[in-house]
Amino acid sequence: MPNIVPISDLRNYSSVLDSVVVGSPVYLTKNGRGCYAIVDIAEQEEYEKTKAALRLMCELEKGKRSGEEKGYVDLSDVRRHFREKKV
Repeated sequence: MPNIVPISDLRNYSSVLDSVVVGSPVYLTKNGRGCYAIVDIAEQEEYEKTKAALRLMCELEKGKRSGEEKGYVDLSDVRRHFREKKV
């Protein structure tokens, strides 16, 4: 069950922070609406890694689709392109 508390409970922030654990963030409300979430640092780092992996997978899928639609570039052309860029 989600841990939802009003933002005014932050006056006694140590009790709010004590209830934050991995997999169980605390959601803060302002005027009865969700406003903020307090998450454990380890969970935030995992979220960032997952987001980066998802972004990479989307870019790889775009490249694959582009290759299938427009044709793939020959490996020798790719090598030549990067060798010319070094100079």
